[in-house]
Amino acid sequence: MSEEKSRQIIIHGINASPGICIGKAYIVDREGVDIIKRYFISQNRVPAEINRFKTAVKKAKEEHAAIIKSINGDFGSQLDILETHMILFKDKMLYGKTIEIIEKDGINAEWALKKVSRRVRTMFQSLDDPYLQSRIADIVQVSEQVMRHLVGAQDIKISDINKRVILVAHDISPADASQIQLERIKGFVTDRGGKDSHTGIIAKSLHIPAVLGLEKATTSIKHDDILIVDGSSGIVIINPDEDTLFKYEEKRAEYERYRAELVREMNLPAVTLDGEKFNLMANIEMVEEVVSVKDNAADGVGLFRTEFLYLDIKRFPTEEELFDKYREVVELMSPGSVTIRTLDINGDKVVPYSECAEEANPALGMRAVRFCLNRPEIFITQIKAVLRAAAFGNIKLLIPMISCVEEIIDVKKIIDQAVIELKDEEKIFNKDIPLGIMIEVPSAVVMAKDLGRYVDFFSIGTNDLIQYSLAIDRKNRQVAHLYQPLNPAVIRMIKTIIEAGKKTNTDVTICGEMAGDPVNVPVLIGLGLREFSMNSGSIPVIKQVLRKLDVSETEKNVKKILKMTTVSEISDFLRQRYNDIFFYNRHKADLDLHRLPQRIKDSDTL
Repeated sequence: MSEEKSRQIIIHGINASPGICIGKAYIVDREGVDIIKRYFISQNRVPAEINRFKTAVKKAKEEHAAIIKSINGDFGSQLDILETHMILFKDKMLYGKTIEIIEKDGINAEWALKKVSRRVRTMFQSLDDPYLQSRIADIVQVSEQVMRHLVGAQDIKISDINKRVILVAHDISPADASQIQLERIKGFVTDRGGKDSHTGIIAKSLHIPAVLGLEKATTSIKHDDILIVDGSSGIVIINPDEDTLFKYEEKRAEYERYRAELVREMNLPAVTLDGEKFNLMANIEMVEEVVSVKDNAADGVGLFRTEFLYLDIKRFPTEEELFDKYREVVELMSPGSVTIRTLDINGDKVVPYSECAEEANPALGMRAVRFCLNRPEIFITQIKAVLRAAAFGNIKLLIPMISCVEEIIDVKKIIDQAVIELKDEEKIFNKDIPLGIMIEVPSAVVMAKDLGRYVDFFSIGTNDLIQYSLAIDRKNRQVAHLYQPLNPAVIRMIKTIIEAGKKTNTDVTICGEMAGDPVNVPVLIGLGLREFSMNSGSIPVIKQVLRKLDVSETEKNVKKILKMTTVSEISDFLRQRYNDIFFYNRHKADLDLHRLPQRIKDSDTL
């Protein structure tokens, strides 16, 4: 047994898709594609080099189109991802810029493509939105498809795998994932990727356990190694000993029973033991995500982030283009409500086609409502599209990053101007929609009572609120452990917001990642929140936790929590009080409270 134990290695990554699988590793090796030489092209050979690049793009597109055509029903919900990649093959930032660099620098197509993709990745990495940061993978995967045709590298065909295995790869593209045969692939393990990456999205949609972002998985794991992949906790165990195997076989069986129970209870109402009804809404980025929203029985869309609509077409969209997208979401979700958040970007980093000065600290600069008020012609276009879509369904309008009363007054002036223009243009619209603001900076918490007099609802954006209040750069690994949703200061701020809402008759909801973590639920409902918005995949788990809680009891417990001064004190209390509710299957929960402090430390951010 000691020999077996000495071979066991545990590595930690990102818990991208829950569940447990056990099996042999199958290494998908593509590292050869990254070995690229640079050489210069004489001026008379530049046209031929450009044609070589165009031919590689054409072959990659044809290969990709064939994959889309052959896709089966299991992957229908991922077609939008694959079709997004199809558009990227001719995207100006990749295709156009690569040709431009071949011409301008006189270098080979491989090096030009590598240079352009690196530049685009750097731009995306500077964004403060993890979802948009995760789109880096799309750029990389499309670039690599073209690169393989340029260098003549052999592609790995996942569809050819004829045994039950766990895939281990540097990354798995949507095209790769669409070839997966569910009866053969047990799970994913990758060096790259995160929860919001398309690899993670696909794994969740297929209910395949996945641990991503391991960095050195492909160098630590050998072909045919025995693996345990715990997608719920983000752990991969290489060559486990007998005791560990036995323990995880039990955990896997428990988890499967738990998932079956979740499915059975998915359409039951979110009602607590003492009869309190809760609204569980979904956060989305794209129209296509409405399928997942409905599949997970959400009550509506509590946050429709609109930034992707601006990034996707590489220019500011027209009123008609925005109206079409908003109307589509609203009609698909009817009679449920859809809360549309106005543009939350900063011009110089996220919108390269916008003429804005570069900023040293974009997170504290011309972003969100500041950017919109600075560019009223862009803002009013979006407002008009929202008001027009509101004639076709239940819409709420949400303004991000309000920090003072003056800003909401200026926003309301823009809304009034939009109404005047729509009347003059004789367009059908609905101006009588709820107006809300994101409470995500400390000044908005302090001024909540005053702000509440101007709006119908508050939406607590815990991700930015925690970051700004605790002075934590969420991308800085040295301080990331301080980003803790259950910090006493955060809990007390949420209490302040809720009390301000009561005094001004302003509804309060929460839309940050804090809402989708079961650990936080007893605290949030004890504080008085009754509407949560989260990733749609989290809704069945949160619903089940709610159905096992008593609101009056959580209120008593929160009174005790509000007197506590450290995260460890709060986490110990939650562990002791809610142990039987949080353990999955045996005690029905998708996490292990023995890891609660670590769980808090590693919480997601927007």
